[in-house]
Amino acid sequence: MFITERLLTLADIPYRDFTAKLIPTIDKECIIGVRTPAIRSLAKELLKQQPKEAMVFLEKLPHYYYEENNLHAFIIAQIKDFEKTMQYTTQFLPYIDNWATCDIFAPKIFLKYPEEVLSYVQQWLKSNETYTVRYAIGVLLSNYLDEHFKTTHLDWVAAIRSEEYYINMMIAWYFATALAKQYKTTIPYIEAKTLTPFVQNKTIQKARESLRISAETKEYLLQFKLPN
Repeated sequence: MFITERLLTLADIPYRDFTAKLIPTIDKECIIGVRTPAIRSLAKELLKQQPKEAMVFLEKLPHYYYEENNLHAFIIAQIKDFEKTMQYTTQFLPYIDNWATCDIFAPKIFLKYPEEVLSYVQQWLKSNETYTVRYAIGVLLSNYLDEHFKTTHLDWVAAIRSEEYYINMMIAWYFATALAKQYKTTIPYIEAKTLTPFVQNKTIQKARESLRISAETKEYLLQFKLPN
């Protein structure tokens, strides 16, 4: 497909080697080595100049290259129709196979439909797919810790029990960010040691690394570390 050929022309071998070290769950042969701004620009170009081809590309799952998945995510992120965006998102999530693609995937239109998106988030949290669950937690982190925040969201994430490293790391990111943005509501979960030892300790570590949390709070959090 000509879209894949376009990506191949943008290959940067040293960058491919760098990327492969960051994403150990992907075979190096499946990484072209295209920088994210170039992929994002290509997505905009395709939607503007060749929208039919872009939509055909969204139906070509699974992809072979890591960058094809990233391009797929960026194309969906720019669709302006909510129903179409959610249709393509639902189709795509089971094919995400790494943390990086998962974390860059952020459809702009989600912000305009917080209640509707939340119902999908609840479904995704129950998925058996590692990156679908991680994605759901990431959406809660990015879109629901400010004006749309509810305590029940903390309950949803705290209830997750997984052996998957990339799920547990996102849970820790979520709670560390929640401590920075919704401290009074979040700190009881840490004080009660609600989370698994790994997640509890990673949450505390990330909170202590945050510039948005006071030195006093960082010191206070230390007493809630758990033995692994």
